Amino acid sequence: MSTTKKIAGAALAAALGVTTLSACGGGDAQDKTGASDAPKSKTVTLVSHDSFNVTDTVLKEFEQQSGYTVKVLKSGDAGAALNQEILTKGSPRGDVFFGVDNTLLSRALDNGIFTPYEAKGLGEVKPEYVLDKEHRVTPIDSGDICVNYDKAYFTEKKLAPPQTLDDLIKPEYKNLLVTENAATSSPGLGFLLASVGKYGDEGWKDYWSKLKANGVEVVDGWEQAYNERFSGSAGGKKAKGDRPLVVSYASSPPVEVLYGEPQPAEAPTGVSTGTCFRQIEFAGLLKGAKNEEGGKALVDFLVSKKFQEDMPLQMFVNPVTKDAVLPELFTKHGVVVEKPENVAPETIAKNREQWVKAWTSLVVK
Repeated sequence: MSTTKKIAGAALAAALGVTTLSACGGGDAQDKTGASDAPKSKTVTLVSHDSFNVTDTVLKEFEQQSGYTVKVLKSGDAGAALNQEILTKGSPRGDVFFGVDNTLLSRALDNGIFTPYEAKGLGEVKPEYVLDKEHRVTPIDSGDICVNYDKAYFTEKKLAPPQTLDDLIKPEYKNLLVTENAATSSPGLGFLLASVGKYGDEGWKDYWSKLKANGVEVVDGWEQAYNERFSGSAGGKKAKGDRPLVVSYASSPPVEVLYGEPQPAEAPTGVSTGTCFRQIEFAGLLKGAKNEEGGKALVDFLVSKKFQEDMPLQMFVNPVTKDAVLPELFTKHGVVVEKPENVAPETIAKNREQWVKAWTSLVVK
């Protein structure tokens, strides 16, 4: 990974296309004796959004133990990847799909693209993340979309940074916040959902009217918001932006430390923990998978302790299993969001389109 910050769900980790994450060959795999007519495929294909990543040694250990070669088919952002699987329902492009989150979960389940499978190790997953009792999908990671703040700005101004959604509409924070468009950006949608979770279907519009009056700026996506408009991050270079508040992720401070040039002793950014919406990402065995047994083994791997502990520094998300230990970078520089806002997946599915349309009319137009 380059020194460009790769924040989960926002900055893409790799280019589009098929990536084979193994030194082993794919396609017509051979069995351990070298026979070319092995009846079962030794290649298992993971369809994912572009931000999927795993340490080579961790993946190779799984391949050696299972006998499967893993191929990853990266397919754009989470929404685009899911759309392609819905279009190819019954004849999937791979065996396992990773990356559908709780904002899109009901759409995936309603379209019936997954085969139920209760993963080995599911008992180690924290119960609050198991949103599908039929086990059509398995929780893999979580991440919190939150307002981040530029510590230096608020220290210089002798102003306490905002901590809650209510704080953001106060006069002292006028013209300080930049957010992403809820119609075009995952964090932008997450921030809208945080307001829905906090104020309900009757109150979120009034909140956004006040936020607009308080000078919120809206841009298309995370890259523009964080790297161009936010004053708190520069990857070791002078920041361009003049907005000390930005919608990003709770994992942003550890990333700032990891990729700072030079590496700072403390994160230059903080997290307003009362502004967050929790995303949960899932994996599922695709209905019609050519290698169902390999797919089951791969889902088991994704909830294994080895993968769960590798994940934070590869995708900057949090593990969902009870026994996974966070890396020191996260424990030292990360934040714990105790009470994120949540909206039930079925409620999101029913209302997402009309919420986004109403938000666009209210805030953008």
